[in-house]
Amino acid sequence: MSNPEEIPPFLREQLARYEQLQQNLQAILLQKQQVDLESTEVEKALEELKKASDSDSVYKSAGNILVRAKKEDLIKELDERKELSGTRSAVLAKQEQRVRETVKDLEGKIQEALKSRSPVPSNVSANS
Repeated sequence: MSNPEEIPPFLREQLARYEQLQQNLQAILLQKQQVDLESTEVEKALEELKKASDSDSVYKSAGNILVRAKKEDLIKELDERKELSGTRSAVLAKQEQRVRETVKDLEGKIQEALKSRSPVPSNVSANS
């Protein structure tokens, strides 16, 4: 299989598609991990904010500075971010499931295509 001409064009296309799907899956998993991390940070911020009394000064980050803000406004903003993170996480989970199913189907097709080909020992080269 070291010679590209040994692999039929259909199988080469399937293998290229499989590789692309694997890359897509990795990208989705990375995005999902980032969304989960953001969601955890928002949860922790909400917990701390809710512990603060109404008379406490609270601040929010705006670039490289902190700006005084109203506790209620920050809670509302964080709740919205939490909801958005949940939605994004659900969408990414569905994408992950679809890509995993497609990868599994494609794996089956590739394995069937490889089984139907005549066996060639991997240690024998075409020049021997």
